[in-house]
Amino acid sequence: MAAVVGCRGVLRLRLLSSLLKPSVHVPWAGPAAAFGTTVSSGKVAVNGVHLHYQQTGEGEHPVLLLPGMLGSGETDFAPQLKSLSKKLFTVVAWDPRGYGHSRPPDRDFPLDFFERDAKDAVDLMKALRFKKVSLLGWSDGGITALIAAARYPSYIHKLVIWGANAYVTEEDERLYQGIRDVSKWSEKARKPLEALYGYDYFAKTCEKWVDGIQQFKHLPDGNICRHLLPLVQCPTLIVHGEKDPLVPRFHADFIHKQVKGSRLHLMSEGKHNLHLRFADEFNKLAEDFLQ
Repeated sequence: MAAVVGCRGVLRLRLLSSLLKPSVHVPWAGPAAAFGTTVSSGKVAVNGVHLHYQQTGEGEHPVLLLPGMLGSGETDFAPQLKSLSKKLFTVVAWDPRGYGHSRPPDRDFPLDFFERDAKDAVDLMKALRFKKVSLLGWSDGGITALIAAARYPSYIHKLVIWGANAYVTEEDERLYQGIRDVSKWSEKARKPLEALYGYDYFAKTCEKWVDGIQQFKHLPDGNICRHLLPLVQCPTLIVHGEKDPLVPRFHADFIHKQVKGSRLHLMSEGKHNLHLRFADEFNKLAEDFLQ
């Protein structure tokens, strides 16, 4: 424990000394034991914040994993960091600003927060010197990935998304209100986020997220990124769990229809966290598509 604290203390000093530099890469040893493989961690100064990431693999194909609401690499993608091919891919999992270890700042939700995340994600991978990348985006991360693919088409190679939506309906609004109070979440869903954030930050940020996502309901057609979908040029795989309680099937169908040449794969028993619950099946699906 002392070694870990000492390492992070040194990290903080190194970060403070580099605040005026536009892009600083500060690696340190990551929690390899948690994944059963070598995982390095670091922070990079990007767009005025220090973004935390984890990285594993030596493959020529860089892949960025984009987490969902309140998510981070360690809470959202352990099976992918552990099991996606290390020979084929270099896998990076990031914590968006205000989430995970990309704090400070605290997370906020201006109307352009998805656009901001998309720019942060692309600029992070450029700072890590990746020339072209593929994106695997879950839930909010799927929305971010769609925006990134539309805004930076020459930089995105392939796209896999699941649990994402391009607009907000009244039905969605009711579903969001259902998760606003984290004390009503199942212990299994609540525990890792409570451990990561502490209860107060976790609870307050979830409430802020509900308010943030509901902003789109007041825009024409509830638009988040539906206007950008025709601009996505890269090969795209949309995965949908037929038992997803948070994102109804019509969202996956809409994205499939609007993204030219996209593929839709349905998992009959899949829920919102299908990449965790059916990790082996999901990982094989993603690997086959990315090759």
